[in-house]
Amino acid sequence: MATRTRFVFLMHPKEFKQEKAATGRLTHLCLSNSELRVGIGFDQDEEVQSLIRDPRNYPVLLFPGRDAINLSEPGPTHAAALATQRGERQLVVFLIDATWALGRKMLRLSLSLRQLPKIMFTPTAPSRYVIKQQPVEGCLSTLEATHELLLALRSAGLDEYPLPEQLLGLFQRMQDFQLRCAADPNRGGYRRSAYSDPATRAAPQGKSGTRRTKVFQAPPGPAAP
Repeated sequence: MATRTRFVFLMHPKEFKQEKAATGRLTHLCLSNSELRVGIGFDQDEEVQSLIRDPRNYPVLLFPGRDAINLSEPGPTHAAALATQRGERQLVVFLIDATWALGRKMLRLSLSLRQLPKIMFTPTAPSRYVIKQQPVEGCLSTLEATHELLLALRSAGLDEYPLPEQLLGLFQRMQDFQLRCAADPNRGGYRRSAYSDPATRAAPQGKSGTRRTKVFQAPPGPAAP
């Protein structure tokens, strides 16, 4: 699928080596104008730094926060701000592909990413992830986040999204395969009980809930010069 925006997926090595459903890799394979980099800290990654320094690019980080431009906000203000800042340059969006805890560590070790302008969106739907539980409401897989961002960019007139069903269809087929494997007693990882509906799952409580909530605090690190 072609897009005007360039997507750069920054994948944690654990996600690359161990995760059975690396949705960042799936998304990268669907988008012709994208690339995938594996690492933890990216200040020394020449490819990433070249994209950031290129004067033809306008690099941003997809990450929620008070200082992020919310492309889903009603009215033209937020989209116009991004369009004005970008000018005629290529919009390059960096997406962190990791758990929230690992992603926070990646940001802590990557000052150049923390210094980028940030964009975000308000999800149009809760996560469809059946085989994983999101830490808090509003969290999405990398594939779902890319889908939501493309919807927001299209609504803002900043990009095209000709095949919105492609990403979600692939996501569903991937999960269907994983669910069939989990239901097969002859396979490793067999589950005696089925996965629950994501919409019915209670948020983690106690120490587990507190620990998961902490990852949404701003990553510590030295102030930008």
